[in-house]
Amino acid sequence: MSRLAVAAAVAAAGLALAGCAPSAGDGGPSTPAAPDSDGLAPATLTVFAAASLTDAFEALADRFEERNPSVEVVLNFGGSAALAQQVVEGAPADVFAAAAEPPMQALVDAALVDGSTVFATNTLELVVPAGNPAAVSGLDDLARADLRVALCDPSVPCGGASATLLDAEGVVATPDTLESDVRAVLTKVSLGEVDAALVYRTDVLAAGDAVEGIEVPAAASVVNRYPVAALATAPQLDAAEAFVALVTGADGRAVLERLGFGAP
Repeated sequence: MSRLAVAAAVAAAGLALAGCAPSAGDGGPSTPAAPDSDGLAPATLTVFAAASLTDAFEALADRFEERNPSVEVVLNFGGSAALAQQVVEGAPADVFAAAAEPPMQALVDAALVDGSTVFATNTLELVVPAGNPAAVSGLDDLARADLRVALCDPSVPCGGASATLLDAEGVVATPDTLESDVRAVLTKVSLGEVDAALVYRTDVLAAGDAVEGIEVPAAASVVNRYPVAALATAPQLDAAEAFVALVTGADGRAVLERLGFGAP
């Protein structure tokens, strides 16, 4: 169930029980809400974030809501370039986190962001289905005609990094599918729909036993830097700034390191 669906279900249950629960005016016990650690007013905070941040931001959103019970965090994941375009076109968002700096620059250029903070880094890794049925051993194999290969579309950060890496290593890959974000590529691999792909090392870790990762030494020279910012036009600016502080602070760093992200 999604975070919104859970919230709706809980709210519905609360309304249903409200009629039979004793109120403070009836002499029944009352439980005061936990105070917000950041002193935030009730709000719904909308966060647009790169697909590769799914696990990290879900964990951080839970932590943020625990600290701030009056704030509900709504997460929208996707390809960084597409999310940036949605925000530029008017999609309501409070926080934007991208898997590379160019999508964030698009918001700076549109005067929607005053500045951003790089909070993590990531590198690419080959990924194959569990058992490696096509016997992939290295980056050169992506040029094999017999392999089914998936890559991120070049318009998104993982696709741009993949193109840079392949060009640098002189590998000419002919992908069978180009996906709009890195998690879509990972799904193709975990379902066995393709034999190999390039994704971030954090995605290989997130997939667990469903896939196998193959390190690409040359990928260390192609590093994606992840920026985050509260939008200058954020409807919930105080909450947005508090969430960015969590992501860029010690708690955020601990979660990101646990999930395989590099230091900024």
